[in-house]
Amino acid sequence: MIKHHSDMVRRLAKDGDLIAQQLTGHDAHLLHMVVGVSGEAGELLDAVKKVVIYRKPLDIVNVIEELGDLEFYMEGLRQGLGITREQCLAANIGKLEGGKNARYKDGYSDKAAQERADKAAEEPTP
Repeated sequence: MIKHHSDMVRRLAKDGDLIAQQLTGHDAHLLHMVVGVSGEAGELLDAVKKVVIYRKPLDIVNVIEELGDLEFYMEGLRQGLGITREQCLAANIGKLEGGKNARYKDGYSDKAAQERADKAAEEPTP
């Protein structure tokens, strides 16, 4: 089973040289921005982990710095995709409380979070 998985990955993973050959400047920009978001989200997670797990005081200066870094990379990503922050916020509001299948039409509840009206068409994972 493990050998089969290893062979499958070898067969199905796209070759790195081919990815590099096909990479455009636009692709590189988008990848840079998304990797930046991921890295900064990890740094923010670490700051919160120190508070919750290690019971250290919150370093609010660091949290502000990481949130600013996230804003930088998200804005770069939005610019690269030709979308605005306002479009993203409007879509988020619609998804959570304003659209036909809004997740929290009547405010947050554990029941609404579990039932996820916006994901009703998806099959449950066994």
